[in-house]
Amino acid sequence: MAGYVPVPWVSPLLYGAVLAGGLYYAVAGIDPGREPSLWRLAGFTAGLVGLFAVESLARRVTTTRRRRPAPVMSPGPERGAGAPPTAQPPPAGAASPPHTRDRHARHTWLLLARCALIAAVVALDVSGLAQVLFVLLPFTAYFVFGRGVALTLGALCVVGLLAGYVLTAPGWYRDLERVSDLLMLCVGLILALSMAAVAVGEQRARRALEEYAARVAELSAAAERNRLARDIHDSLGHHLTAVSVQLEIASEFRALEPEAARRAVDEARESVKRALGDVRRSVRALRDEPPRTSLAAAFADLARGGEARPRVTVEVDGVDGGYGTAELTALYRAAQEGLTNARRHARASRVTVSVRLAEHAARLVVSDDGCGFAPEEGTAGFGLLGMRERVHLVGGSVRIDSGPGAGTRLTVTVPRGTEGSGRNGGSGGSDGNGESGGNRGGSRHG
Repeated sequence: MAGYVPVPWVSPLLYGAVLAGGLYYAVAGIDPGREPSLWRLAGFTAGLVGLFAVESLARRVTTTRRRRPAPVMSPGPERGAGAPPTAQPPPAGAASPPHTRDRHARHTWLLLARCALIAAVVALDVSGLAQVLFVLLPFTAYFVFGRGVALTLGALCVVGLLAGYVLTAPGWYRDLERVSDLLMLCVGLILALSMAAVAVGEQRARRALEEYAARVAELSAAAERNRLARDIHDSLGHHLTAVSVQLEIASEFRALEPEAARRAVDEARESVKRALGDVRRSVRALRDEPPRTSLAAAFADLARGGEARPRVTVEVDGVDGGYGTAELTALYRAAQEGLTNARRHARASRVTVSVRLAEHAARLVVSDDGCGFAPEEGTAGFGLLGMRERVHLVGGSVRIDSGPGAGTRLTVTVPRGTEGSGRNGGSGGSDGNGESGGNRGGSRHG
């Protein structure tokens, strides 16, 4: 059982009460025939001072115990280097760490010291109040050694008191005072063990909650890293690809067609402005709720965001007002990824982006007439991986149909969620930053 922290005020309170009661009994002369001698009173006081010292030492040992080394962290199994780390449990059958064995040894010696000091205080006390200290033995043991040891110590306390009665007071069972003391000890032990069980349960629940909160924070950080990676790829990656293509055109046509090279540079400059706008919107989205715009307007801007080839045709049919931010973000980012791949890899002359927003689900189709590829060989890129993650987070599906020389057809289906929902689909929106709205009817942009 893992060590827990005893309730700190119980033991000192009982020690102080017994000390005050014993000294008052001796000074007031309540029982003239049983007045303690000076050495007995001094031994009684010294024993209680020793118990105070043991309690202070036990608290120091408990504080040292809580400074334990952190567990070894490693990525989760079969999840890759990007997966959140998890604590590795100790091997089965492994011996306890040295600091754990030393801690148990120190607590064992402290428990033995308590037993010896309490027995001495009870023997030296003439008032009979010190017997209440027996309840502290199982009480403190419950926190460190567990319920089994505490119950055993409680039974030993009762047996020890009975043995003392048998040896020193024959016929004790007919003595009302001694029977009352025995019954009060039993009641005190029951209450002390119950209190210890409640305190241990509360500490166990708090530790479980802290561990759960740490795991949630760890997983949330990993999810946020993945979301930021997808957003950076989908927004900045798209614009930087366009800039790269335009600069290559400008470099090739600089001498042959200066006008075409100038237009390519202008378009590259516009792409840089769009990238800067995306960065600003992303920062604003992290700080506050972004404004909303229609999916059709965002797709129209996407179609205008590239060079003359390939020619991009966008068709939006349906109402996007009932779809949440995460669903519209997934649609927009999927269309952006498909268009970026068509421009960068497919050498297509025409790309069609079609989205139909139905009552229960939305369907996006991005098709081009490019060179195509073998899907089983071309899906390892981070862009397609991020797109699949984003779509799967909203319960959607992705299908890629392609072949060498046959063009590519990307189909994304997303179920209709709750308007304004943010189910980890990313802070981005239909305009690249999580912004969506209530487009009514259909639109077409070419």
